[in-house]
Amino acid sequence: MQKITPCLWFEDKAEEAVKFYVSLFKGSKIIITTRFDEAGGKAAGRPEGSVMTMDFKLGDQEFMALNGGPMFNFTQAVSFMVNCETQSEVDKLWSKLADGGKEMQCGWLTDKYGMPWQIIPTILGKYMTDPDPEKVERVTKAMLQMKKIEIAGLKQAYKSK
Repeated sequence: MQKITPCLWFEDKAEEAVKFYVSLFKGSKIIITTRFDEAGGKAAGRPEGSVMTMDFKLGDQEFMALNGGPMFNFTQAVSFMVNCETQSEVDKLWSKLADGGKEMQCGWLTDKYGMPWQIIPTILGKYMTDPDPEKVERVTKAMLQMKKIEIAGLKQAYKSK
């Protein structure tokens, strides 16, 4: 068991969201699902037998999802950054996560459940930490023009003079 596990608060779509997220990432799985019993369901305003929590893994990271009600929503103050090796990985995740959600600038999106994500090609980190400030500036300007990050556009900016 990992020491720190993020808990994701959903109004009532934890099960749907978890199944969706697990389908996107290799090595992911649902670990355990707990359901409301009669008393707990009544107290929480949930039907008996409906999902209360789900423990799951995305890759090597464990999470918990909770159907906690409408009191809290996700914000961009916390997001999940996914490092992608290829443009095809960026494209696949972007397409699936953005479907029904909202695309934002610089590789950020919010999925249909309101969860903020950053879909980032790993090469961006290399380019942004280059010792040549002119290269970093060109890459930054290119990235600021993008919603979904395009590796070819980053490479072009990095190599141009």
